[in-house]
Amino acid sequence: MAKLRTGWVAAAASVLLAASGPAFAADAASAANPASSASPEIAPAERLLFLSTHLKGVQPQTELDYAVERTGPPAKEKDTVKVLVVSADNANGDALVSDHAGKVELPGEGMPCNPVILYFLERDIAEMEQLTGGQRRYFQRRVRLALAASPAITPVMRDAQGKKVPAKQIVIQPYLGDPNGARFPQYIGKRYTFVMSDEVPGQVLLIRTDVPGSNNDFAHPVQSETLSYQGALRSLSPLPGKKTPDKAANAPRASR
Repeated sequence: MAKLRTGWVAAAASVLLAASGPAFAADAASAANPASSASPEIAPAERLLFLSTHLKGVQPQTELDYAVERTGPPAKEKDTVKVLVVSADNANGDALVSDHAGKVELPGEGMPCNPVILYFLERDIAEMEQLTGGQRRYFQRRVRLALAASPAITPVMRDAQGKKVPAKQIVIQPYLGDPNGARFPQYIGKRYTFVMSDEVPGQVLLIRTDVPGSNNDFAHPVQSETLSYQGALRSLSPLPGKKTPDKAANAPRASR
């Protein structure tokens, strides 16, 4: 059983990293082949964000809603991102993501994690490429390495729909100490915050990035983007050819 479990983790890591771009291919190979790397273990932060079954316990045709708010250049904007769970517990890794533009295609198909994490990071990396003129895969790799460096996973209490819930927080700054940081000095201090909680469906409570103001002032960031959990809606219309499972009389109602 332990051998099978190790194989599953390595395969899942390979799907995620290889699908995210060429810069991650070597890291994926190292994860799948411990002998090829001095640090073959997948870091706890990576496991929490990418290899955990965040959608376990979520019924088919449940929609999870997230508010996205962006401030700072190039423009301020708000959006709602929706994750539609297709298979129970997302067992098939087929949850669908959509925003104001419609369905969003994401890498990492078949991953057990909540795909809204991949949505946020893909969007962030594309923006970094646009704002700096750098290569997309370079920024992917910096974020990947920061998570692989085993950042602290800190227990915190956070607000969720009007109540305090226990959560786990990860904070990284992928570009600190970057040898190429002189090419994008404004973003060297950029901070990524992930807040995960078992108390909300999908477990993603908040993801946030902040670009600090002058003198590393995070109290007054020049740019920030936040994705925050808003609620869940049950019993949506099934997809064509799909049957909605019978709902137990004592099944709990999802909050909105």
